[in-house]
Amino acid sequence: MASIGGNPQAPLAGYDAQAAAEFCSRWLPAWTGNDPGRLASFYTEDAFYSDPARPAGIEGRDALLGYFTRLLARYPAWVWTHRRSLPVPEGFLNFWSATVDGSEENRFDGVCVVRLRDGLIFRNEVFFDASALKPR
Repeated sequence: MASIGGNPQAPLAGYDAQAAAEFCSRWLPAWTGNDPGRLASFYTEDAFYSDPARPAGIEGRDALLGYFTRLLARYPAWVWTHRRSLPVPEGFLNFWSATVDGSEENRFDGVCVVRLRDGLIFRNEVFFDASALKPR
């Protein structure tokens, strides 16, 4: 049986609200400031990531680094905020909001599945209305 925290008797459990908020307090700021290496460091070598622009997904930290380099260069000032979470096996469902330029008028909301192994994200599936990123 798989376990979390090294206890072989514990069933595969999700992150509770406190653990999810703590992880997000470190991870979400890495989306701001155009530092793709910092952001990629939160992901495993074999990570899978998808979002509305890449619905088929991206596999592997190296490929993610290339994608994050382009994405963060395009949106260097956006700010991501954790709103709440629900546990899922090996992680949590993250309800978030983001602003493209720090202003509430350019805020959009979404949700993502965050699954972790040894404290790093191995699967991150992001969902939001992509029209929020189109010029108005």
